[in-house]
Amino acid sequence: MDSMRGQGGIQMLLTAEQEAQQIVTAARNLKMSRLRQAKEEAEMEVGNYRSQLEAEYQNSISESSGNSDSTVKRLEAETDVKIKNLKETASKVSPEIVGMLIKCIKTVKS
Repeated sequence: MDSMRGQGGIQMLLTAEQEAQQIVTAARNLKMSRLRQAKEEAEMEVGNYRSQLEAEYQNSISESSGNSDSTVKRLEAETDVKIKNLKETASKVSPEIVGMLIKCIKTVKS
């Protein structure tokens, strides 16, 4: 009877070992599945963050280029006003300068 009991005990140990192996395998598969899911979630979060940063960067570029466009337009307008003022001043002073030049040419110094 001891040999039967020993055989039954060994059989029980083998069965328990197989069950333990199945539990370990299931846990390992669950762990790998969860790791894959976490990796996918992290990649999605990184993608969202990257696209948010890209959008902010594009906005800052468009704002700064918009500012430079408005700056260029403002400078062009200021330049046009200054040119107009210089032309008006030159046209007002032109007859006086021409008169001075003619007077100097007519006056002969000996």
